[in-house]
Formats: sequence, structure tokens, C-alpha cells
Amino acid sequence: MDWNRIEGNWKQVKGQIKEKWADLTDDDLEKIAGRREQLEGKIEERYGLGKDAVREQIDSWLKTMH
Repeated sequence: MDWNRIEGNWKQVKGQIKEKWADLTDDDLEKIAGRREQLEGKIEERYGLGKDAVREQIDSWLKTMH
């Protein structure tokens, strides 16, 4: 799945993102509003990961989405 589809289906995808990255709050997800850069930043902040590690996680997760 490409990011444009994630953005367009944000309300449906939020639950799946919350399952993968449980430390993200509902408020975080509302603020992210489908923007990948915002998601990357929040994951970095909550999990203490670097940009490259976060991008790899998101890319890997995207490959599992249908």
C-alpha cells in the first residue's frame, strides 16, 4: 500500500498503527492526521529511535498492508 492510500484512509488505518506502535496516543494520531513525516517524528519521540530505524519500520509495515 502506498502512503497516499494511508492518508486517504486515515480513520481506518489509525487502529492498525496503534496496534503496531502502541505507545502512540489517540491525540498523537489525531495530530498526525495521515502525514508520514508527523508519524515518523512521533515514533522517534515515543520510542527513542533514529530516523533511519523509524523509516525502516514504517516501510516494513507498509509492505504488510493490503
